[in-house]
Amino acid sequence: MNAAGKLSAYGVALALVAGGGWGLGTAVGPLAGTTGARGAEDAGHGDSHSGTVAGTAQPDQPAGLASSRGGYTLTPTDTTLAAGTTTPFSFRITGPTGQPMTQFEVEHDKRMHLIVVRRDTAGYQHVHPEMAPDGTWTVPLEVTRPGSYRAFADFTPTGGEPTTLGVDLAVAGDFQPVAYAPSRIADIDGYQVRLGGDLVTGTSTVTLTVTRDGREVTDLQPYLGAYGHLVALRAGDLAYLHVHPDGAPGDGRTRPGPTVTFHAEVPSAGTYRLFLDFQHEGQVRTAEFTVPAVTPGTGDSHGAHG
Repeated sequence: MNAAGKLSAYGVALALVAGGGWGLGTAVGPLAGTTGARGAEDAGHGDSHSGTVAGTAQPDQPAGLASSRGGYTLTPTDTTLAAGTTTPFSFRITGPTGQPMTQFEVEHDKRMHLIVVRRDTAGYQHVHPEMAPDGTWTVPLEVTRPGSYRAFADFTPTGGEPTTLGVDLAVAGDFQPVAYAPSRIADIDGYQVRLGGDLVTGTSTVTLTVTRDGREVTDLQPYLGAYGHLVALRAGDLAYLHVHPDGAPGDGRTRPGPTVTFHAEVPSAGTYRLFLDFQHEGQVRTAEFTVPAVTPGTGDSHGAHG
């Protein structure tokens, strides 16, 4: 069932962002041909030492489009949240036997990364749930605005491959979509982050430069085992990219700013929303960007919304 169909059950009327290309998406259940061994398209976290995504996403099936893949299923306790409150959100990851999984690898300092964002990419959150002995993960979520949301569980089963699963959540109320103009500069709390480089289908290299009050920030602090943490979401279906930068803190070659360089595997041309988490003076901040990805040699974005 697609997201709009699920929301109609709750009486929530949602609209597409006019001209923004932020569709509701449909692939939230098991995909044909994906049972059995996990494919590389399940890769979520990248390798912070190599700077590349763990595996290469297939162009037509990037990560996060399914709630069940490779024998693993993301099952939330409840798919509705209340706007304007902090609500505990719980879920389980079941394995090939149908039983809840309790064994996960630590990847980038955490065993579970949960990304929650509204389908127009407003209200981005990156949080880290805690797991109970029975395999139930729980984290408080504060959702301020109504709408249809997507939750991405990014994890690595013990002995398995990095995996990203997604599920839709509904927040009842008057939905007011947000449209985003192209942007390569983000200003937040006196910091400015500039995005350099272009997204292209295949492997892309982008550089984020952090300044504060006009001065370069050269003492970024490690966050999740790196000096920056980047998530990219494709317009329309919220295909999920999750990469980490070149190098790692303490490796003898990686400087703590002002620049952080990322390599990402981009599945297709189109418009992408990028979210950079960085830490300075003990606080994590998120810089947001809107950029097109093009196919090399074409000179256009094949439908990317500028």
